[in-house]
Formats: sequence, C-alpha cells, structure tokens
Amino acid sequence: MLNLEELEQLLAFKELGTLSKVAEKFLISTPSLSRSMQHLEEEFGVPLFDRSANRISLNETGERAVQVARRILETSQQGIHEVRDFDQGLKTITVASVAPAPLWYLFPELTNLYPDKQIQHHICSTDKVLKAIEKKTVDLVVLPFAYDGDSTDCLPYLKESLDIVVSPDHALAQQDTVSFSEIDGYNFLLMNKIGFWNDLVQEKMPASKFLIQSSRFEFEELANNSTLPRFATNLSKDRETLQTERVIIPLSDPEAHVTYYLVSFNPDIHLAEFIK
Repeated sequence: MLNLEELEQLLAFKELGTLSKVAEKFLISTPSLSRSMQHLEEEFGVPLFDRSANRISLNETGERAVQVARRILETSQQGIHEVRDFDQGLKTITVASVAPAPLWYLFPELTNLYPDKQIQHHICSTDKVLKAIEKKTVDLVVLPFAYDGDSTDCLPYLKESLDIVVSPDHALAQQDTVSFSEIDGYNFLLMNKIGFWNDLVQEKMPASKFLIQSSRFEFEELANNSTLPRFATNLSKDRETLQTERVIIPLSDPEAHVTYYLVSFNPDIHLAEFIK
C-alpha cells in the first residue's frame, strides 16, 4: 500500500533534486530516504529512478508517478477536511439570518436548548441566505417571508418595523409617520451587516447618501454628535434611550414591516420550542 509520507518525499525530490536535500527537509538520514524510495518503487512495481554511481534522477515513469502522487495527496487532504468538517457539523448549529434582530433572541434560545452545540451565525442578504439553503450549508435560517421546501419546517417567529430617528429640530420631527419617498434625498447614518435592511433602504432611497459604519462605537458617536438621521426598529436595544433624546418616526411603507420566519433543515431542531 502506498505510504503518504513516501509520496510527499517523492514530490520533494522532484522539487529539490537530490536525496540529501530531501533527507534534510524531512529530518531523516539519506540512506533511510533511499530505502523509502526503493519501497515506493516496490509498491508501484516499476522503476521510478535512473541511478548511476553518483547520481539519481527521476525517469519518465517516475515523472508520471509524481503526478499521481500529487493527486493522491490532494485527495487525501480533501478527505481529511471533509471528515473534519462533517465531525464539526455534528457539533455545530449553523444559522443564517437576513437581519441582526432575530439573532438577539434566537442565539440565547439555541444556546439554552442545545448547550453541547457550537452556534455559528451569519447575517446575509436574502439572496445569500437562499443560496445557503440551496447548498445545504445551514441548519436554520431566518427569512422575511415563509419558505416552502422539501424536508423543511417553517414557522413565523418575530415582527419588526423600521423607523427613522431624527433630532427634535429636524424638518420631519413633527410628522407622525413618513414614507420612503418622503425621506429619499436625506443623508442617513447606517450600520453595516444589517442584512436585507441595507438592500431595502438603498433601493427605496436612491437619491440619499449613506454614511456606513462598521464600528458600533463610532456609529453611536456620530449619531450622538451630529444631526444626521438614522434608522431604528421596534426591536432596537437602545429604543428607550432614543425615545428620550430623539424623535422616532415610523415608516408607513408596507416593505418597512416584516414578519420573520424560522426555517429548519435539521430534523433535530424543533421550531415549536422557539415560538412563545
């Protein structure tokens, strides 16, 4: 049976050109390496080297053996990764969500229900979540609509509504509601990694510019020290603080109001446990 280390040594010989250099790389003696190469020839059942008194080189068959060795080693690494990924998958619940807010509630529930599992979560656009479903790389997803697919479980989970937050002296501060068309053209602060909300506001507000921040601290500093409006929702963690310092105005457009659905592709995850 072919020995993977001997195949690695064969590739090293192709690269380095001498047994002594290969022996040095693998921290073995040259005679020991020579025996390994002889054993490799025995396993293939054909000569792989041309030998003379002071020189050894790959023959034509040896060159082909190098190609075969490279494929075998690549396949072995792929196999190792596949098995490790499978084992990790048994220990992990992977969640993809179209928005951050559902994860604020879902993550602690998953941790409580499955204490022996690692929870990996990703916030993605709707298209990316659907692609993850197609590729079967997720156990649980959060979508802004119901999903009907084979071997899936789907239940409504949370409702979220989008608002704008403005300073008390802002031109819109006296309005009870606003629409996307009314705020299109105003510049807004915006956090990144907000999933489908990012796509929605940029689609509905093509005349607006967005100052997108990746740091929550920097976002809050800008929000507190500028007159730029921002977005919030009924699920925002800082909603009470915002209500005392700023004016929160609901968006009236239907697209600003969403029901999130949990979709499970893992038979061990029972969605009814998450619905209160």
